[in-house]
Amino acid sequence: MNLFDTHAHYNDEKFDKDREDIIKETFNNGISNFIVAGYNVESSAKAVDIVQNYENIYAIVGISPNDLENIKSKEDIERYIKEIECLANKPKVVGIGEIGLDYYWNKENKELQKSIFIEQIELANKLNKPIIIHTREAVNDTLEIIKKNTVVKRGIFHCCPLNRELVKEAIKLGYYISLSGVITFKNAKNADEIINLIPEDKILIETDSPYLAPEPVRGTRNNCINVKYVANKIAMVKNKTLEEIGEITNKNAKRIFNIQ
Repeated sequence: MNLFDTHAHYNDEKFDKDREDIIKETFNNGISNFIVAGYNVESSAKAVDIVQNYENIYAIVGISPNDLENIKSKEDIERYIKEIECLANKPKVVGIGEIGLDYYWNKENKELQKSIFIEQIELANKLNKPIIIHTREAVNDTLEIIKKNTVVKRGIFHCCPLNRELVKEAIKLGYYISLSGVITFKNAKNADEIINLIPEDKILIETDSPYLAPEPVRGTRNNCINVKYVANKIAMVKNKTLEEIGEITNKNAKRIFNIQ
C-alpha cells in the first residue's frame, strides 16, 4: 500500500521529542510520501530543513491567515514574502502554503488576510508552483480572490470544509480537494455526499497532523500513519478498495506537486 499524506505538520513542536522515530515509523506503515506544511516563516524554514534529510518527503512554505500577528505594515509584508520566496526556492519545496483566509479565528484583520493571500498567489505564479489553501468561514471571499486573481498552477483546498458549494465551485475552477480525518467523524453528516462530489482525478488525502486525528483514534496526537482511515472512508463511499484509493490519491498528489 502506498498512501500519500498531502498535508502534515511534522515541523510542529509536538513532534520535537520523537520526530525521527515517528518519521521512520511512518515509512514502515504503508506511507510512501508526505508533505510537511509551513504556516509562517519559522515553521516553513523548519519544514524545509526536515525534508532535506529524507527521501519521499517534501515541503510547502507559506504564511497562514492565523499567523499574521507580527505583520503590521506594508514593509513587513514585503519582508516576509521575500523570506518565503527564498525558502520556496530551496530543494524539495513543491508548493506555496498553507495560505488563505480564516474568519473563524480572526475576524478583525480580514483585509490584511486578503492582502497576504493575494501576495502569495502572485509568488506562486512567479515560481510556477501550486497554492495550498486554508479556508474557514470565509468561503465567499476565498472563491472571489481565486477567481479575480489568476492562479497559474491552481492548487489544493487543504482539509477542505464539507461545504457542497465550495467543493463544486473549486472543482469547476480546476482545484484538487484534500480530505482529512474530519470525514470520519460521527458528526460529519454530509461527508458521504462531499466524497461522492469529488471526481477521482481531483481527490487527495491528508492528516493535518498533529491535529484532527480520525476515528477510531480521535483525540490523540495525529500522525501520517492515520491517513489510512481517511482513505478507507473514501474507499467505502466510492465502493473501491483501500489499495485503489491509495493508488488514485498517490497519482493525484504527484501530479499536482509535480513529483516524478
